[in-house]
Order: sequence, then C-alpha cells, then structure tokens
Amino acid sequence: MKMATPVLPVSIQTMILQQQGTTIYYPQIVGLSNTNVQQTINQTIYQQVQSLIQQQYQQQGTNSFTEMIGSFEIKTNERNILSLSLTNYAYAYQHAHGLTLMKSLTFNVQTGEQYQLKDLFKPGSNYVEALSKIVQTQINERNIQLLGEFSGISPDQDFYIADKALVIYFQLYEITPYYVGFPMFPISVFSLQDIMNENGPLGQMAVNN
Repeated sequence: MKMATPVLPVSIQTMILQQQGTTIYYPQIVGLSNTNVQQTINQTIYQQVQSLIQQQYQQQGTNSFTEMIGSFEIKTNERNILSLSLTNYAYAYQHAHGLTLMKSLTFNVQTGEQYQLKDLFKPGSNYVEALSKIVQTQINERNIQLLGEFSGISPDQDFYIADKALVIYFQLYEITPYYVGFPMFPISVFSLQDIMNENGPLGQMAVNN
C-alpha cells in the first residue's frame, strides 16, 4: 500500500524593514515550487505590512513617530495552510501611550488563495450569527469588560487559524478598554463542523491525521 505524501510546512524567511526609529520584521516564504504562488503570497504580506504603517499615521493623527516596531507570528503552517499575524506598535512623541495594530492573513500555499472569514464556511450558512453567539458566551464566561453592548462580529472580522482552532479577535478599543489588549476568542473547529466549508482550511484542520 502506497503511503500518502506528507504535506510539509513551507519555509519562512524573516525580512527586516529598517530606518531611523523603525524596525519591522516580516515573513516571506521561500522555496515553493510554484514561484507565481510564492510571489503572490509574499506581495500580499508586504502590502499588509505597508498598510499597517499607513494606518498608524492615520489613526494616531501624526506625521512622525518616536518609535515603530513590527513583528509577526506564524499561527499555522501545515496541510497547505499558512496563517500568520502581523503586529505594528508605534509611539508618537507626547502621546499617553503607543498603539498596537494587528492583522492576520491566511493562505492556501498550493493555490495562493487568501481566505476571508466567509470562505471558511458553507455558502449560505449564517456563520456571523453562529460565531457571534460563541463569542458572546465567552465574553460572559470570562467576564470580559466591554466598552458597550456586544452587537456581534462583522462578516469580515479579524481571525487566524491556530492548529485546530479558529481564533476570532478584535482591535484595541474595538469592543474593550485599552488595558484588556486584543480580545481573542478561540473556537474549536470541531464545534463548527455543521457550518464549515469542508474543503476550506477549517476542514483541513479538522481531519484527524
């Protein structure tokens, strides 16, 4: 009996964007046999790094920063799925404190497809309502302080995939006070099997092998 070929993780190279007061580390994938897919994914990552830089200037209403630091975390790198988070911290002179922004990207490393939250679920499934209920339950159970009443997630809510969990998260100040940090809500993929797209990344993670 022929053994199935294991799907190996992709190789990640750390790149650095550096100028006065700014040091940003970000990932680029290397060694993919399909160079077009590799280029597409790497361009998307770099564009998101640049977008976070621009968002800092816009949100903090300044044209200069004393310090800006960028970093990344690889959340999933298996079964042809790459899910990662990019963070950017920036401090402007005389501001009370700095601001950290985070964005996550999830790709199929075979096709180069970037997944949005809706792509993880069956067409027509009310994933927004289902996920909102789970998040509300966790808010109650964990006694998370909110800025106001929780009205549910958005259809394109921030997320990443970590092993066998979908992690829904919110930006600083989005639903909670600053001191809470990024409120994150891990949800087991097995609790989503009724609505998840079995051919998508959650379906890949739910396979027990």
